[in-house]
Amino acid sequence: MNRGGPALVWFRRDLRLADNPALIAAAAGGWPVVCLFVLDPETERIGAAARWRLGQGLAALVAALACQGQRLILRRGDALAVLRAVLAETGARALHWGRLYTPVEIARDKAVKAALRAEGVAVASHAGALLAEPWDVATGSGGPYRVYTPFWQAIAARGVAPPLAAPSAMPAPAVWPASEELKDWQLGASVARGGSVLARYARVGQQAAEARLAEFLAAAVADYATARDFPAQAGTSGLSEHLALGEIGVRQIWHAAIRAMHEGASGAEQFLRELVWREFAAHLMYHFPDLASRAWRPGWDAFPWRGDTGDAEAWRRGETGEPFVDAAMREMYATGRMHNRARMVAASYLTKHLLTDWRVGLAWFAECLTDWDPASNAMGWQWVAGCGPDAAPYFRVFNPATQAERFDPDGSYRRYWLGPGQAGAAAFLEAAPRRWGLVPAAARPRPLIGLAEGRARALGVLAAMRGVGQGPLR
Repeated sequence: MNRGGPALVWFRRDLRLADNPALIAAAAGGWPVVCLFVLDPETERIGAAARWRLGQGLAALVAALACQGQRLILRRGDALAVLRAVLAETGARALHWGRLYTPVEIARDKAVKAALRAEGVAVASHAGALLAEPWDVATGSGGPYRVYTPFWQAIAARGVAPPLAAPSAMPAPAVWPASEELKDWQLGASVARGGSVLARYARVGQQAAEARLAEFLAAAVADYATARDFPAQAGTSGLSEHLALGEIGVRQIWHAAIRAMHEGASGAEQFLRELVWREFAAHLMYHFPDLASRAWRPGWDAFPWRGDTGDAEAWRRGETGEPFVDAAMREMYATGRMHNRARMVAASYLTKHLLTDWRVGLAWFAECLTDWDPASNAMGWQWVAGCGPDAAPYFRVFNPATQAERFDPDGSYRRYWLGPGQAGAAAFLEAAPRRWGLVPAAARPRPLIGLAEGRARALGVLAAMRGVGQGPLR
């Protein structure tokens, strides 16, 4: 494959050394390895918090490679142009990368592969971001899965390949190609003063990811099936930010959880199911490329969603007057993450009580999440809105008050993010833009709409859509 010269590895959302098939394949021949990250226009378009987190992840990868006598070459520009330049500078005739599955990434990678192969470069893309390739998991009729439960059963039945060890050696090239400086990219510029707040909540890099997995499987996994729904508890793995950048291989997580399940960890199977829910999102985005832009269920493009109104802006700022919703939104803005139960409640409130287009919420989550995953974000929003795969029925309207009574019974989560003098509330105010005009002692806002009134309005609009078409709501 390497044809007697250096091998080039194009890192993307696989910022790890272990269980990285592209890196392992490049190192297998014993020839010099050149590691490259390209900040191309597709990557630069990700949201502010995700860009900040990418910068942190790249810094951790730089450090990890340095321990192996390696470097990460950083270049900014069009991917094909950069790859051509680095291939020419190094004399490499082989290029490896790990596959990605969004429509934009697939289109870019196909164009790069075709162009470079035509120029005599040996190009190989590798699996590794998923438990199974989307085209390898099919229904009995040969089509993609559209419902989660049979998809879960198919993944569990087929087995998952074991993770691969990191390369034992990665020889350096005789001469390093030039590299840009990570600090010059200013990947955290868009989060402004919020970056220092995000940093308090992030754990970055492969070592941190592996430590987090070990901590979770040693303790919290036992109660995961129930504790995962309580946002004030440390009941989840926290691995989502690492998975989003590939700082840990999903196969490594799978096999570690399988071992825990066999050893009697009662919550391990539920954890595996949640891992496969992420997989299901990637499967669907691959087979239905407009998952992030159009309603998945037929007929739902006719739903008369409201656009980006003042109500949506209040929701973004955590100023809806519904404490559970506002706490969730403030948690996300300060930490870059939001507890999954809170995500469902906040998304339901926007799409059902406020009748706001799910794409408005999708865009804000993409801007604010450090664990942003394009497929999971799209499927999650469509699921809650009622128009997506395996969706909660539209008449299932999460009531923020009853959800809070059930999953935050002593109010700890709400107090932490909303209460005067609380660390979470202070962190949010520190991170929030000054133009929002938020002050610590401000009285809580009145609810934008009564909960019963909002639910009745949503169901009425749905009934009308199923009858006579309606114009946009105002």
